Amino acid sequence: MKELKDIQKVYFIGIGGIGMSALARYFKSLGKDVSGYDRTETTLTQQLTAEDINIHYTDDVELAPKDTDIVVYTPAIPKNHTELLYYQQHEYDLLKRSDVLGMITRSSFNICVAGTHGKTTITTMIAHILRHTGYGCNAFLGGIAANYNSNFWSSPNNVCVVEADEYDRSFLKLSPDIAVISAMDADHLDIYGTAEEMENAFIAFAGKIKKNGTLFSKFGLEHELKADHHYTYSIQQWRADIHAENIRSNNGGYLFDVKTPQVLIKDIRLYMGGLHNVENVSVAIGVAKALNIDDEKIKAAVADFKGVKRRFEYIVPVADGDGIVYVDDYAHHPAELEALLSGAKLLFPQKKCTIIFQPHLFSRTKDFADAFAASLDLADETVLLPIYPARELPMEGVTSEMILSRMKNPNKSIKSKEALMNWVEHDYKQNKNALLITAGAGDIDKLIEPIKKIITA
Repeated sequence: MKELKDIQKVYFIGIGGIGMSALARYFKSLGKDVSGYDRTETTLTQQLTAEDINIHYTDDVELAPKDTDIVVYTPAIPKNHTELLYYQQHEYDLLKRSDVLGMITRSSFNICVAGTHGKTTITTMIAHILRHTGYGCNAFLGGIAANYNSNFWSSPNNVCVVEADEYDRSFLKLSPDIAVISAMDADHLDIYGTAEEMENAFIAFAGKIKKNGTLFSKFGLEHELKADHHYTYSIQQWRADIHAENIRSNNGGYLFDVKTPQVLIKDIRLYMGGLHNVENVSVAIGVAKALNIDDEKIKAAVADFKGVKRRFEYIVPVADGDGIVYVDDYAHHPAELEALLSGAKLLFPQKKCTIIFQPHLFSRTKDFADAFAASLDLADETVLLPIYPARELPMEGVTSEMILSRMKNPNKSIKSKEALMNWVEHDYKQNKNALLITAGAGDIDKLIEPIKKIITA
């Protein structure tokens, strides 16, 4: 295996993935020759191409470089992928994304954020605060930071802020100096088998924290997690070491105070919906204070935070009058949907709340059908799209009907994408005082602009 400094050419199989593209940008920033394959062209792959990264969209060995130093691939790539098989048979250095992240962060001060939900937003908030305040960091994000329209940036400061992915136990290859664990709810049971095994992986992740390192965990998880320095956080639980106080709604966002072990910071402004994001930014502030960043600089950074693409993102923002507010979110787990809908309805209690949800993975739908139904019942109206399969083959009897049939709210339906767009055009856009939410981790994001165009016409 080559040392990082000796790698000149890197090829990515699945380069359009959010984590993979961050690594591609990292190597490109070092002046390396970067290229890759992905199944479909997206806005993100178009951006990479504009950054002088060569990408093709056909699984073709003839198009794959033969002189690459390493091949980076994602677990989402099928085992029978022709290019992957070629590199395996010819004994190239093949690395998973997590292996490469482990290599990159081996000699840096690392802030690693894990959790079954919340990790992308918290990682981005921490990285933004460090960048905005001048502290500096190298950021490897699992989402697109709206302030910078990127999931990666670099800094001379040898500090890495990394989203630590629990899928496939990838995060166990990291060595945090500071770690955040936001949630350990059951997920990825196709990998872990049981909720207990998944919790054990998070406990092992906490065990990777370096000597004299620091752990921030959501209040209620601390009995299982150990670190030399351990702080808890919560939105309003006063027994947590870090918590929010005096929370007020403010023009689609919030004004609040945050209590940390070091200080009480008053009148913090966050222009991002969802009370869970007040909790998320509270722990980000806790991390910043652990790094001794100035209070006023932190407040200025949070006030300037524009959010993360597809995390309570205002597509059609709050406006005067009785129009439609449109929010898009990546929520794809029942707990995330519950937080999304609860937060949205608190912000806009007078508006009828309609959610368009695309379930992600047959296995997740099967495992959590009852919980999905209960979460979606919080909306005034639900429209389900067919399940997005991602890496999976269909499972007999597992469809969106599995969720729909368990819902108690009668205002529910399943629509194809075509039927959905027709419904938005001819029925939904007539609403005058409404909140529309699209949610899911599949390709529902391709509908955002067409829906926006219809409801703003």
